[in-house]
Amino acid sequence: MTNHVHVRVRQDMAVSEDGDLIEHSRCRCGEAWIKTYRIEDAEPE
Repeated sequence: MTNHVHVRVRQDMAVSEDGDLIEHSRCRCGEAWIKTYRIEDAEPE
């Protein structure tokens, strides 16, 4: 018996209307994930 290890490959990145970064990832088996990164309202350095 073999074990499957999910390998997350980034498919797409976007910015939401609220300014958050959204990352879409997918494994070759078909499993998919969406991760949202909250961007702080700080001024760039």
